[in-house]
This record gives sequence, C-alpha cells and structure tokens, in this order.
Amino acid sequence: MLTERQQHCLHGIGITAWQIRSSISARTEVDEPVAEQFIQPSDIEIPSAEEKTKPVEKIQSQVFDLTGWPQMLEAIEACKMCELAKSCTRKVPGKGQQQADLMIIGEAPGHDEDLQGIPFVGRAGHLLDKVLNAINLDSNNVYITNILKCRPPNNRDPHADEVLACSQFLQAQIKLIQPKVILSVGRISAQNLLKDHSPLGRLRDKEHVLPGTNLPLLVTYHPAYLLRNPAEKAKVWHDMKALLRLLNNE
Repeated sequence: MLTERQQHCLHGIGITAWQIRSSISARTEVDEPVAEQFIQPSDIEIPSAEEKTKPVEKIQSQVFDLTGWPQMLEAIEACKMCELAKSCTRKVPGKGQQQADLMIIGEAPGHDEDLQGIPFVGRAGHLLDKVLNAINLDSNNVYITNILKCRPPNNRDPHADEVLACSQFLQAQIKLIQPKVILSVGRISAQNLLKDHSPLGRLRDKEHVLPGTNLPLLVTYHPAYLLRNPAEKAKVWHDMKALLRLLNNE
C-alpha cells in the first residue's frame, strides 16, 4: 500500500490515475495504475538527423590527476579537450552526496545548468526531485551528474569526441563514489553507458550491469522527456519501484 506521502508525491509528478483495484475473485487488492487511462505511445524512438553522432575527431590530449574530489573538480574546470570548453558558460561536474548508494547519470547540461554550474536545476530537475521523493529518496543524498560536463550548443546531442573527452571524468566519479546502483536517465546516457544503440524503450524495464564492472544499472526516461510526454510517467513509476528494490536488496 502507498503511504499518504507517496500518494501526494505521485500526484505532484502528474500520476493521478492511481487507485485500489479489487477483483470479484479472492485475489488480494493491489495498488496499480489504471493502464487504460494512459496513452501508450510506441517505445521505438526514431532519432533525427541531428541526433546522430558524428565520427570521433582528434581531441586535445590532457593528463589529469583524478585520485580525489578536489583534483577531480580542478581537472574538469581545466579541461579543454574538446570544443565545448570554449562555448559553455560554466562546467557542470555534478551535485549531491559524494559517497552515495545511488548515482544518477543524465545526458548533458542544459541552459539553466550551464548558467549555474549545477545539473538538473530547471523544470526537469524539479520533476526529478519529485520522482525521487515519491520513493522516499532525497536528491541531496544521491549523486547526480551527466555524460558531458559542458553544455552542447543549442542543446544538441553530444558528439562522440565530446563523450570520449568526458569519459575519464565520469569513470573516475563512479570509482570515487562506489554507488550501489546507477540510474541512467535518457537515451543518450543509456546508449553511451551500455555501448548499446537500441531505443530507450528496449533498454528500460530490465536490469543491466555497467560494462567493465559488477554495478547494477537501470534505465528510465529523462525528466525533460516526461515534461513533453506526461503519459510515460506511469512507466517511470514502475522503474522507480524496481530501483527501490535494488537499493533495498530485495
């Protein structure tokens, strides 16, 4: 059964078709979304021409000390390995608890993040906070970052060379945090972390392992996508329950 707080949080993220359903037979009553009240668009996402990444270009080589958090932050600030360092306003390393059970990895900073130097601070960030609150998690107790630490111009998809340039920082962050579970939000994040170009709809709803590690990794929709497609919030609620089971070793 959902607590009053969880019901309030679900209402806050826009899931209002939640009710107790009973059966004429002797089955136990369970809380579940009324599926017929949600539009179920196709899980297959067709990328536009702009979304296709270009071939890896030569990036400027820099050697960084990434053995601790102070060194990590200095290295990200000093990085000029790709062209994004010239166009971004501020670098966006990450935010939250540096020794967290849950690490959330998004795609790339947006407009608000670029101005403030903090990930997930706009409307999508506020929605992510509500989603986490719905399973009794505080965003301050997890660590949140992105595949890229700089905003791509016009919020375009990251290019392969940009992802490659930032990969050392992300790998070092994972090593320093040693999370119990990684939650990947958004197609770009999932495809790059898993080295799998399947549509996001095929990558979610199953437990993955981060390549090269034994870390469980779950995939869900990006909050920005949910703002455009609120009917998909029911699927994210399903993903969050799976995430909570992993965190609780259930």
